Amino acid sequence: MKATFQTRSPIDNTVLLERPYANAGEIEATLASAYLARKLWRNTSLADRISACRGLVDYFLANAEAMGEELTRQMGRPIQYAPAEITKGFQERALHMMDIAPNALKDISTPPKEGFYRFMRREPIGTVLVLAPWNYPYLTAVNVIIPALLAGNTVILKHAEQTPLCAERFAEAFKAIGLPEGVFQYFHLTHPQVADVIKDRRISYVAFTGSVAGGQAIQKAAGNRFITAGLELGGKDPAYVREDADIGKAIVNIVDGAFFNSGQSCCGIERVYVHESLFTKFIDGAVTLAKNYKLGNPLDESITLGPMVRPAAAAFAQKQVEQAVAMGAKALVDPKFFAAYQEGTAYMAPQVLIDVNHKMDIMREETFAPVMGVMPVKNDEEAIHLMNDSPYGLTASIWTKDRNKAIDLGEQLETGTCFMNRCDYLDPALAWTGVKNSGKGCTLSPFGFAALVRLKSFHLKNA
Repeated sequence: MKATFQTRSPIDNTVLLERPYANAGEIEATLASAYLARKLWRNTSLADRISACRGLVDYFLANAEAMGEELTRQMGRPIQYAPAEITKGFQERALHMMDIAPNALKDISTPPKEGFYRFMRREPIGTVLVLAPWNYPYLTAVNVIIPALLAGNTVILKHAEQTPLCAERFAEAFKAIGLPEGVFQYFHLTHPQVADVIKDRRISYVAFTGSVAGGQAIQKAAGNRFITAGLELGGKDPAYVREDADIGKAIVNIVDGAFFNSGQSCCGIERVYVHESLFTKFIDGAVTLAKNYKLGNPLDESITLGPMVRPAAAAFAQKQVEQAVAMGAKALVDPKFFAAYQEGTAYMAPQVLIDVNHKMDIMREETFAPVMGVMPVKNDEEAIHLMNDSPYGLTASIWTKDRNKAIDLGEQLETGTCFMNRCDYLDPALAWTGVKNSGKGCTLSPFGFAALVRLKSFHLKNA
């Protein structure tokens, strides 16, 4: 087994940092410390747990600019957007889960019964292992870390090798605010080491965000244990532009939903179905906006589209585009229009494809790149059929002026979230979940606490 790993910056493919993998002794010490800290933390008042989590948010906000630059260097998001992962999404989700914690974690009463006192108490499940990805490294981690700590659990974080500094920043923040030893820890692990940790009796729950193959590996590792794994996996999220849509707003928001973060978002828009009466107008607008992106070094504050995470990711997406073109699709954006585009690098130009169909991977398999395929449809029925024709089901968006129609169509969609006139966003007041190959489990909202606690019933008969 290799003793260390390297993180290469997608900016220029140079080695940004090198870190050691945890050895067996360090893994054992981490698991033992988390187990030992359980009793102390679960007996800490909820008010004090909330205070600690607020301290984390304050620390992150005070260091958002520096952490944003680190993020840009690690995964390539343009620096003008990177700090907002902390100042907007991270802060919003963390504060919301703190605000709802007292009600979400309180005892559950039962109807009165003469001679008895009965209730159910939510107890912490134990130690939570969080396996976080690189594409939104703080946002995906906060979805579980904050509610897990609020519920009284200890937490161990393992971050993707592309963004190891994010795990280290969590640890630094908790140390700065004086979180008790063992309550939050992190380590860098190989995949076999992750599997071994999941098998350890001291791990009570696993939260994973990543690929379908990764989710299957997590399930296999946990297979002989009676624990739950929350899995947020891939997506191939569709948008449907109805005949009554505000076409101007639809174009702007769908294009942003497809190309922001270089398309590297689980809930980004990857396929679009447009009513045939608006198809030409949508395509013209989308191509114009695509050409307005400025592709280049993400440390330049004028850049709006950075590199993909690594050259291999760009090559994978380009192969899907080439397959579609070979099968009859038409690519409407010449990559050479962008000076920074260079074949074989992580710098991939945005692309809009027409004349696509569901025999092409570009309309069926996750692309995770600034590419979207667009098809005309005759009516709602055809749109719903095509939107559901996917092995994934994370989000779907409907663009219309008719809210009742959006609800009606949303009920027919096989998806975890149905949007109307927006996309690529998590509202922390709503359950974040997927269906089919997009995974299982739930984060955010009051239901985001459910997997992080176990219920204990108190059935007390009066003397």
